Amino acid sequence: MERLLETSLGPARITVSAADEPRAVLWLGHGAGGGIDSRDLLAVAKALPAEGITVVRHEQPWRLAGRKVAVRPPMLDIGWLESAPTVLELANGVPLFVGGRSAGARVGCRTAGALGAAAVVCLGFPLHPPGKPEKSRLEELLTPDVPVLVVQGEHDTFGSAAQVRRETEGETSIRVVEVPKADHGLRVAARSGVDVNDIVTSAVRQFVDEVLAG
Repeated sequence: MERLLETSLGPARITVSAADEPRAVLWLGHGAGGGIDSRDLLAVAKALPAEGITVVRHEQPWRLAGRKVAVRPPMLDIGWLESAPTVLELANGVPLFVGGRSAGARVGCRTAGALGAAAVVCLGFPLHPPGKPEKSRLEELLTPDVPVLVVQGEHDTFGSAAQVRRETEGETSIRVVEVPKADHGLRVAARSGVDVNDIVTSAVRQFVDEVLAG
């Protein structure tokens, strides 16, 4: 199901992959360089509804307007938060998980508190721009007061899984799952033998299960 949502920045769109009897809603945003059809977002949307998790993929207004460059982070938050009433209505009282791919993960971290989210799911969190570790975004990753899952590539130039793990050492609310041989887009070479979809969907499913179990 697709639905256009009016925001002050123009229309946004949600694509809903609904569970028959949802026990959670997972609301995911896309990255700055792509849309909701990235491999990881698609994998989650296809696999998790059968596990009782409704997946809502959110397209930002800038993307629907046909722009090739994402707007600044505060405007991403506006497009996201103004879409929230519809997503919360879809959730109908079941726990809401927020997050997304790259820039979408940052939005989820920044807004989790305002939305009363149960947890945050980050698929490729951009810890810093490539080659610029001094411009850290660690503060955003530490912002949520709820559990956070980070699914990160071993060779992510925005911050490898090992680096994210080092930077968040001692933060018991943050779990890091490494995708072997993967880059920032969680892509691997065709002959790598790594089943990225299975790693991502299994990690997210297990995380949701554990958060719901308390």
